[in-house]
Amino acid sequence: MRAHVGDVEIEYEVLGPADGRPLVLIMGLASQMIHWDDELCALLVAEGHRVIRLDNRDVGCSTHLSSCGMPSVPAAFAAVARGERPLAPYTLSDMATDVKGVLDALDLPAAHVVGVSMGGMIAQTLAIEHPALVKTLTSIMSTTGARDLPPAEPKAMAVLVTPVPREREANIERAVATFRTIGSPGFPFDEARVRARAARAYDRAFDPAGVARQMTAILASGSRRERLRALRIPTLVIHGTGDPLVPLACGVDTADAVPGAERLFIEGMGHDLPREAWPTIVGAITRLTRAHA
Repeated sequence: MRAHVGDVEIEYEVLGPADGRPLVLIMGLASQMIHWDDELCALLVAEGHRVIRLDNRDVGCSTHLSSCGMPSVPAAFAAVARGERPLAPYTLSDMATDVKGVLDALDLPAAHVVGVSMGGMIAQTLAIEHPALVKTLTSIMSTTGARDLPPAEPKAMAVLVTPVPREREANIERAVATFRTIGSPGFPFDEARVRARAARAYDRAFDPAGVARQMTAILASGSRRERLRALRIPTLVIHGTGDPLVPLACGVDTADAVPGAERLFIEGMGHDLPREAWPTIVGAITRLTRAHA
């Protein structure tokens, strides 16, 4: 299914009963809606949710803004370091508007919203700019974007900026290397699952330029910390204690910023969603959505 948002089309999928609690799942940088594992989605459906997962613009089967070209991510980082706002073809506000478009297409006046990493930034932005649409907010392994927060560990930043190979097998190997680096040190590494997901994502859509545009959108959007202080939306912040890409301090800062936010810090979880942590994550989300149905 596709939602039309101006000149952009957003691909989305609905799982679960029509009378379930609507739960929108927003993935992170370079990640497609299939990175919300089918089995994880099934667990959420079993808890009474109507799951809506989507491809952000520039990944998967949503519109790729190829006419905007590939921005220079190093130049964008340099601009931020100088205290300037980098040039970007769009921002997180535009991506939040895309999510609003999906809700409009489904004729949903509001939904529970969950975002991972960049998806958490989009979810936060949606809650800030369209609070009536958000019943509850769950921000996972994400950040307020404040510039005084600690950066990624060098090893994590290195894999993030490693050039993306165009060949399928090399791309899959890069995914394995990436998640060995940023994944959960306290949980088993499921290489077979990472390989299968990377292959599926490559076959579905491959667009490194789109990922660069998403990255510049993050960098151009600045801090949400002060605006999050004004939120009056039930919020859950989930973060791993072993996240090398978005350090735990970023999750703490998010929870501190949103009045009354619950926090769930999972020992040994890195910048991924290990299968062993699914029951804990699903349980926490379910308690929140049931309490504010």
